[in-house]
Amino acid sequence: MIKSPICNKPVIILIPAKNEVNTVGKVVATIKANFAVTVVVIDDASQDDTAKIARAAGAIVLPLPFSLGAWGAMQTGLRYASKHGFNTAITMDADGQHEADSIPTLVAPLANGQCDVVIGAYPQRGSISRRIAWAFFRHLSGITLEDLTSGLRAYNRTAMSLLASQSATLLDYQDMGVLILLHKAGLRIVETPILMYPRIDGHSRIFSSWWAVSQYMLHTGILCLARFKRSKHR
Repeated sequence: MIKSPICNKPVIILIPAKNEVNTVGKVVATIKANFAVTVVVIDDASQDDTAKIARAAGAIVLPLPFSLGAWGAMQTGLRYASKHGFNTAITMDADGQHEADSIPTLVAPLANGQCDVVIGAYPQRGSISRRIAWAFFRHLSGITLEDLTSGLRAYNRTAMSLLASQSATLLDYQDMGVLILLHKAGLRIVETPILMYPRIDGHSRIFSSWWAVSQYMLHTGILCLARFKRSKHR
């Protein structure tokens, strides 16, 4: 089988991973089998063989000496992408939810110059708690996207540079924090429908219980208010 390029510009796929030994190898191998693309796994101080399995599957591995969390790991990957001259960065989860077949569809609006950021949206997966959180953050932030927590995203160089900058370093709950930062910078964000598999292994850190959801909503709500307040005083 001939591997196809995703588009005519350099593309990198970034996969943050923490203790994903059961899934990361399959995720990387599927991408590498279908596309001529650079895959980078950012190992967030895993305590298992995540880094070893990812490397064996064909990924470049960036091992973190201590855990930086989901966004810290992602920003490490974005800084690597910016430093090495990639024009497009795709972010994917390591748990097997995202289909490699969705990647060309995801990148197409960027390649056509329609936007700066593309979100792979699959709102049908939303549980009751997830839908409540989404509705709350749409009201609070004014961001009207359907799928606010999808980890399948594509960024052009402008978006990559912003997210690799110091102003993005302290973001937590990277889904809403990133969207607010991009929105306030005036970058163009669109959604494209994709399909998602159920998780191969593990469960959502945020939506695993009502207690986790309430903590997420509290912390991210404060983040939303802080970002808006700051922008009004500039």
